[in-house]
This record gives sequence, C-alpha cells and structure tokens, in this order.
Amino acid sequence: MLTGRKLVFIGGDARQLEVIAMVTELDASATLIGFDQLARSFTDTALSPLNDAVLAGADAVVLPVAGMDDDGRVDSKFSLQPILLTEQHFASMRPGTFVFSGIARPLLRHYCEQYELRLVKLMELDEVAILNSIPTAEGAIALAMENTDITIHGSQTVVLGFGRCGQTLARTLAGMGAKVRVWARQAAHMARIREMGLEAFGISEIAEYVGDAEIIFNTIPEVILSAAVLALMPKDVVVIDIASKPGGTDFRYAERHGMKAILAPSLPGLVAPRTAGQIIAKTLCRILADNAVHE
Repeated sequence: MLTGRKLVFIGGDARQLEVIAMVTELDASATLIGFDQLARSFTDTALSPLNDAVLAGADAVVLPVAGMDDDGRVDSKFSLQPILLTEQHFASMRPGTFVFSGIARPLLRHYCEQYELRLVKLMELDEVAILNSIPTAEGAIALAMENTDITIHGSQTVVLGFGRCGQTLARTLAGMGAKVRVWARQAAHMARIREMGLEAFGISEIAEYVGDAEIIFNTIPEVILSAAVLALMPKDVVVIDIASKPGGTDFRYAERHGMKAILAPSLPGLVAPRTAGQIIAKTLCRILADNAVHE
C-alpha cells in the first residue's frame, strides 16, 4: 500500500492514467498538473496549476515517459496550455523526493543531482524495458503490415540492433515466418542470434545484408541507415525506425529518393497505452513501496 504518499503528476499521455489509477487504488493521493482537459475521474485526486507549494509537499513527482526537454518543456495530451518547469520548481522539492521519468535528458539529470532528488529513469530498468518491448514490437510490425503489400511470412527482413526491443522484434518476426537477419555489435549477441536460428551480421557487412531487404526495423538511436547505406537498398523497401528521436535513418535522403521510411518512437503509448501504462505503474509502485519498508 501507498497510504499517505503524495504524488504529483506533471503532463503525459494515456499511459499516465494507468499509473494514476494504480497509485490511488493503493491509497496514495495524486495532484494532477496539466490534466485540465481530462474527462476521466479518479478518487483522491486534485487538479492544480504548476506551483512551488504543490511540489514542496510531494513524495514523488511523475513526469511523462518522454520526460522534460532541455528547455524545461513537458508535454501533456490533456492540456491546451504549455507546461514549463524551471530550476526554481526543482529547488522547491525536498531533498530525497523521487522524480520518475521514462528517460532523462541532461537538464533534468542536472537539476535532480543539484537538488539531491532521486531520479528514476524507468525506461532504463529491465523490468520495464523488456516488457515494454512487447507493445513496441507489435506496433512496429503492425506499421510494416500497413505499409507493405507483402506478408511478413517469407519476407526478407532486417533488424538493426539486438537490445531489448531488437530481441523481441527478431523473435516475433521469426515466429511469423519472416527470414530475419539481425545486426549486432557484441560477440555474445551475435552468438545468441545464431542460436535462435537467425542470420547475424556486423557493421562491416551491412551492404551485403540490406541489398535485397524488403522490410528493415531500426532500433539504434544513431545514424546507421545513412545515405550511403540507403543507396544500396531497393527503392520499395519499407523502413520502420523505432529508435528515439531523431532516429537512425537519413530521412531526408529516403524522402528525396522515394523510399518509405517511418520514424515511430514511443509506439507503446500509441498502440497499447493501457498495457504500457500498467507496466510503468507496477514498477513505480514497487519502488515507492520498497522505499517505505526501508524508511
């Protein structure tokens, strides 16, 4: 239970609603900032403008999965007004206050360190990221199906990267009958790919392995699909880039040459917000509950 805990939610999308529902069900109270257009109601919640007093009383501040931009901006799907966090807002929080965010850009990390706040980057935790890779993979494959005129089964498919999302994508695509090739850096990952019965290749071999690709999924947030690499690929290839912005594809080159390349970050929030929100909620509540035990 989270009885007596005071949480402040600042912005977000439909995933945040699942977190709010779970924490209030566990007897915490929640103050919602940037939710003035929200139609749904929750027990023991209150709407509030952004102010120092609310933040000073918080045990935890919950930011969206995308966190805070380096200009202090926080996005909210439930407000028409912009939300802008300043250094003063962080200074008003008590040292030791939890700050939950999916990812953390440099300014957020700096403020949390400077004011001794406990920053939790949820998307870097395996228990969140591994489960989150499931709706990510499903959404990426759905996008590929919408944008091709072939079946996944039998398709020449390339997955770039073998992290949490890359592994789930490769396994799912193979299960659907695709002919899957996977690019990885680490020798251990190369061995695992081969153990799964898939083709593994390294960066020096990329020209050989993308030349006849029909669908490419990129998971790497650096430019892997450069103009030079794209020039080697068939013009009717479909690229689904699920890496965080700006992705790992030269989208300008792709557009100028009539290639279909789609940047699709944050897929879980689009295709399965309830599931993705529940994954986040369970971990956030576990961390707060564990902390209460040790206080």
